[in-house]
Amino acid sequence: MSAKVFDTKEVQDLLKTATNIDGKDGNARFKQILNRLLSDLFKAIDDLDISPDEVWAGVNYLNKLGQDGEAALLAAGLGLEKYLDIRMDAADKAVGLDGGTPRTIEGPLYVAGATVHDGVAKIDINPDADAGPLVIHGTVTGTDGEPVAGAVVECWHANSKGFYSHFDPTGAQSDFNLRGAVKTDANGKYEFRTLMPVGYGCPPQGSTQRLLNEIARHGNRPAHVHFFVAGEQHRKLTTQFNIDGDPLIWDDFAYATREELIPPVAEKTGGAALGLKSDVYKDIEFNFVLTPLVQGKDNQIVHRLRAEAAA
Repeated sequence: MSAKVFDTKEVQDLLKTATNIDGKDGNARFKQILNRLLSDLFKAIDDLDISPDEVWAGVNYLNKLGQDGEAALLAAGLGLEKYLDIRMDAADKAVGLDGGTPRTIEGPLYVAGATVHDGVAKIDINPDADAGPLVIHGTVTGTDGEPVAGAVVECWHANSKGFYSHFDPTGAQSDFNLRGAVKTDANGKYEFRTLMPVGYGCPPQGSTQRLLNEIARHGNRPAHVHFFVAGEQHRKLTTQFNIDGDPLIWDDFAYATREELIPPVAEKTGGAALGLKSDVYKDIEFNFVLTPLVQGKDNQIVHRLRAEAAA
C-alpha cells in the first residue's frame, strides 16, 4: 500500500481533533507537543509506507518496554539523553558560559535518599569478593577557582557483577550499597571510599537489547561512576567519569564518554588505615568545577521520575 494521505483534509482534521489543538481547555503546551509528535508519526507512516502489522508490532513493543521498566534505559541507548546534553551545551555556549566540568547523562539508576556525610563517606556496605578497594576524592570549585564549601556530592556505581543496588535482580545488595553523599569541607574537599566498579550490559532478554539486536548494536557500557554535585550559587552538575583502561570507553552504548571525564587511576598503599578491605588500593582524583547560576537561576536541573529509598 503506497497511498499518500497525510496532507488530505481528512487526516489534518483528524490530527486537530485527536489532540484538541484548537480547543480552549487542556494543557496548551502538552497539546502542542502531542500534535507535533503525532503529526510526525502519521507522516512517517505515509513516507515509509509502514504497514499495519509494523505499527502494531511497535505498539506491542512499547507495552513490553513499559512492563520491563526500560524506557529510560532505551532513551540513553538511542542517544535521546545525549541529545538533551548537546542542546544544553549549545545553550551554555550561546550565553558564553564555559569552564565547568562537562555534563553527561544521568542514566536511569539513581536513588534519592542517601545520608549526607561530612567530607568523607565509606559506601561499600555489602561485601564483594571480586572487587578491589577504590578511593575517589577531589575538590569542588567554582569557575573562579575558589573552593565551594558545603557543596553536596552524590555518587553511585555498579558492583563487580555490573548490578546497581536497589535495582539488583539478585537481591544481594542493600538499597544504598555503593551509593553515598558527602558535604565538602571548608576547602571544597570530598572523598568516597568504595570498591572498583565494572562495565555491564543491558538485560539480555529485555526490551532495550531486543531493539538493539534489530539494528545490530551492542548494549554495553564501560566501567563508570555517576555524580550529582550541587553548591550554593552554582548550577547542579550531572556527570560521570569512566574508569581509564576500560576497552569500551569510546564504544559506550549510552554515548556518555567525554574526553575530560577519564581521570587516571593510581595505585596506592595505606588502605588499611582508611578502613579499606586491603592495604593496596586504587585511587582516582577527580575535581569538579561548578558553573554559576544564569540570571540567578539553575537552568540545568532536570525534573524526572527517580527512585527513592530510606537510608
